[in-house]
Amino acid sequence: MGDMVRICYRGGEGEIVEKKSRFIATVRPVKNEDEAMAFVEEMRKKYWDARHNCYAYICGEKRPQMKCSDDGEPSQTAGRPMLDVLLGEGLCDVCVVVTRYFGGTLLGTGGLVRAYSQAVKEGLSASQLLEKQKGRILTVTSDYTAVGKLQYMAGQMGLWILDTVYTDQVVIKLLSEERQTEAAVKRIAQLTGGIAQVQEEGPVFYGVDGKELVFL
Repeated sequence: MGDMVRICYRGGEGEIVEKKSRFIATVRPVKNEDEAMAFVEEMRKKYWDARHNCYAYICGEKRPQMKCSDDGEPSQTAGRPMLDVLLGEGLCDVCVVVTRYFGGTLLGTGGLVRAYSQAVKEGLSASQLLEKQKGRILTVTSDYTAVGKLQYMAGQMGLWILDTVYTDQVVIKLLSEERQTEAAVKRIAQLTGGIAQVQEEGPVFYGVDGKELVFL
């Protein structure tokens, strides 16, 4: 995979009403097709009395597996528009089920496409979406004179300071994006005159929710 993909970290639920028809979108992160279909069956049982439970999912990053279903709605008016929203958001490893309770008024082809698309957008708005990034943890051991330089460098390069331990030396744990790890190691060597020892761990995967770091 590349350095970054977009995932659903936590699912959510959104709802719209169109001409008295209720469209309930439930979003959930999934790792594979089996999980996606198990989720679809769960929603069908939960909303057993609904007219339709349409779905769309994307699983995998390099060669994603995609599937969608109109579940009795006119062809291409539900599942495909739902899938198009997921694709437009650049998401993977996600499944959405839109449950429709019919309100008695036909919406027409265009109306159905808009309603199912909007319902998915509402569901995604209620979910937690993250950029999944690939990185490395750098454990830097040096003397106390390097602390300020390393902290400044971390700020300049956008590295996360995970931990700092002070003993007879200072040990700083940094999180670097995969693509800038080599540059970060070279910079550490320059700043410390080659004195600092650097250990690399990884790869690790993480995302950023606001200002909070989340390991995936």
